[in-house]
Amino acid sequence: MKKKNIIISVILAGFTSVMTSSCTDWLDVKMSDNIMENTLYSTNDGFLIALNGIYVGLNDVYGRDLSVGVIDVMAQYYNVTENNDHAYKIYAGYKFEEDAFERTSSNLWTKMYENIANINALLDHCDEEGSALRKSHYSLVKGEALALRAMLHFDLLRIYGPVPQEETASQTCIPYQESSVKDIQPLLPASQVIEKVIRDLEAAAAILKEGDPIITKGVQNAVPSDDGLDRYDFAYRQLRLNYYAVQVLLARAYLWKGDKAKASQIAKNEILDKITTTEVEVFPWITEKAIQNEKKPDRLFSTEVFFSLYDQARSSMYSNLFNSSLEQKSRLTFVGQGIASADSKITTFYDDASNDWRVTTMWDVVTVVDKSEGDDEEGKEGEEETPKTKSSLYSKKYMDPERDATFDGSETYRYMTPLIRLSEVYLILAECAQTDDEAISYINKIRSHRNCRSVTEQDGDRQTLVTKEFAREVLGEGQLFFYYKRLGMESIISGISATEPYNMLLGNYVWPLPKVEIDKRGTVEL
Repeated sequence: MKKKNIIISVILAGFTSVMTSSCTDWLDVKMSDNIMENTLYSTNDGFLIALNGIYVGLNDVYGRDLSVGVIDVMAQYYNVTENNDHAYKIYAGYKFEEDAFERTSSNLWTKMYENIANINALLDHCDEEGSALRKSHYSLVKGEALALRAMLHFDLLRIYGPVPQEETASQTCIPYQESSVKDIQPLLPASQVIEKVIRDLEAAAAILKEGDPIITKGVQNAVPSDDGLDRYDFAYRQLRLNYYAVQVLLARAYLWKGDKAKASQIAKNEILDKITTTEVEVFPWITEKAIQNEKKPDRLFSTEVFFSLYDQARSSMYSNLFNSSLEQKSRLTFVGQGIASADSKITTFYDDASNDWRVTTMWDVVTVVDKSEGDDEEGKEGEEETPKTKSSLYSKKYMDPERDATFDGSETYRYMTPLIRLSEVYLILAECAQTDDEAISYINKIRSHRNCRSVTEQDGDRQTLVTKEFAREVLGEGQLFFYYKRLGMESIISGISATEPYNMLLGNYVWPLPKVEIDKRGTVEL
């Protein structure tokens, strides 16, 4: 690395360290800190490093809790409640009052608003007189920063805000921090928050439309040249909030607002019609060859991922949550003891399990000695007690081969945490379609690329078909809980039963404000 880049990285570390622990303590910096900030933004490279630092910071939020861990457990994917000692039982039971839950909530709140503070500082410098930000980089830096601010606030709304209904629109929930001032910002009604999210996303899309190379050149996995930082500036667009990813976020936001017509229009006109042209290949469906690769299967279906975080430590998600060597109380599993057993959630969750690539490449069975039974009776003399065993189903979606990935685009998926993918676009269109036939055609488009049989109206009503397909597609990606919440669903797919639904209380969808924020404010009126 060049010496100047090392210096700038050190400056960024110092700059980040002065950011506050919550939205109520903004940029309480000393003179020396101001000098460090001004030094950081004195060069174009400084802007790029600051933006990179924000993306890295997202791994602390979405690298586990808001992707594969807490939020997916709360969506009742996994069978954790039958084990009283399971590390995730409090989340599956919505035990908001537990200290561990409060610590998780406070940590997420703090880190998300820290990132927002960093974003606002970056935005403040983008348009200042004499800015060092090059014209060639302006649209990417500012557009992505605005989109990131909107995404973080949107997810805060989806966590702490009310179930989106007409009668809850006026309920206050979170502040929308859009400047770097340190004043305490008011808690806004949910309706105002979603409008600000949409405003920022539309502004970001307009800016990115002018300069995002993904529109004309695609994601550009191959590094085009070896010329310092510039070699990555316009490449690997699936690892950034690119123009199309922003449009998906917009469609999500309009659905949250209840505007299906606008969500559908965006999904069709601004995304699907644009990425399926013959001029440039953007987000193609995964190939069977990539999925079935014996040594390095692409279980993420990564070519379809619109936006993903990049984390070289991502393998820890598998090793800490799914690995077959983990104790039962630490592992996230599906209910059932075999892929095709009578009690298996696999056979009900996936309606074509023997063919579905989401099963054949992503699920396996582990059999271990069951230590939970104990030794209540002493064995008779001369007899050996047969160890009791227990089998369970675990996901291999984030399993990683034992070697480093090649950073040339061919194996980048091994360090990716997907947050937005192609199939969601089709499912938005299915949910918003004018007719059931149209909706089913969108669903079957996905299923044809999963090696599954087509579905018909006899397989269920439209919403049921969309819900089940969505649940299969985003497992491990932190979206199902928010899907249920948006629709106010009181009967959802169960984590403890292969056949019976889970009866959900609407109150379970709403996290209370964390103590770290309440303490800053003194009192909170909701």
